[in-house]
Amino acid sequence: MAHDRPIVIIPAWNEEAPLPEVLAELRRTVPDCDVVVVSDGSTDATADVARAGGADVVELPYNLGIGGALRTGFRYAVRHGYQRGVQFDADGQHDATQITILLDSLAGGTDLAIGSRFAGATDQNGDGDYRVGKVRGGAMGLLRFTVRRVTRQPFTDTSSGFRGFSRPMLEFFAETYPSEYMESVEALLMAHRAGFAVREVPVVMRERQDGEASNRRLKLAYHYLRLLLVIVAAAPRRRNGGSQHASGGEP
Repeated sequence: MAHDRPIVIIPAWNEEAPLPEVLAELRRTVPDCDVVVVSDGSTDATADVARAGGADVVELPYNLGIGGALRTGFRYAVRHGYQRGVQFDADGQHDATQITILLDSLAGGTDLAIGSRFAGATDQNGDGDYRVGKVRGGAMGLLRFTVRRVTRQPFTDTSSGFRGFSRPMLEFFAETYPSEYMESVEALLMAHRAGFAVREVPVVMRERQDGEASNRRLKLAYHYLRLLLVIVAAAPRRRNGGSQHASGGEP
C-alpha cells in the first residue's frame, strides 16, 4: 500500500537524551510526516523513548553503524509503501523546519536531495554560517574538490547527512547503501553513477555541541583517505548517461 505521507528516518545509537526533543520538534513542525527510529544496537532507552515520542521503532540486535541502520530504515520505508523519505539526525543537529525544502526538491523531480550547510541558506535571524574546525574543514574541502572533479557537479556539502529520497532512490539504497563510516559521500557517488537526479538545496543546520570519538584526528584522517581512494578508484566507471534518471546538480 502506497503512503502519501513522507517518512522521516532517524538512525540512533544511544540517543535517549536528545531524542525526545527531536521527536517533539518533528511533531510540531512536520505533523504530516511519519517517523521511524532505527535503534542501532542501543544499550540505553533509545527505543523506549522513541516509542513514547510517537515514532515507529526498528531495533537492531547489535550496532551496525549508521550505514547499516540507514539501509534498515530504507527497507522499512520500501516495505511499508512510502514514496518519499528524509534522513534526519537523532542528536538535534538538523532543523525540522528545513524538511519541507528537501520535500519540495523531491516534488520537482529530484531523486536524492542533499541539504547543504554551505550553500548560503540563512535562518529567520539571518544566521547561516556553519563552522567547522580547520582540520575537518580542510579534509572536507579536499573531498568536495575530488567529488566535483569526478561528478562534474558543483557540490558544496558532500558529507551532509540531511537528505531526501524519492521512491526509486529508497528502493535503490534499500539494497545497496554502503556501510562504511562517512558512507554519505559514497552514497552520493553511487546515486550519480546510477543516473539518479542528485541535487543540493541550501539549508540551515545547527552546529554540533560536542565531539565524538569518531572525530578524533587520526581516525578522521583515515576515513577521509579511504574515501579519496574509493572516489579515485570509482571514477573510470562513471557513466555520462544515466541508466534511470537524468542527473543534475545545484550549487
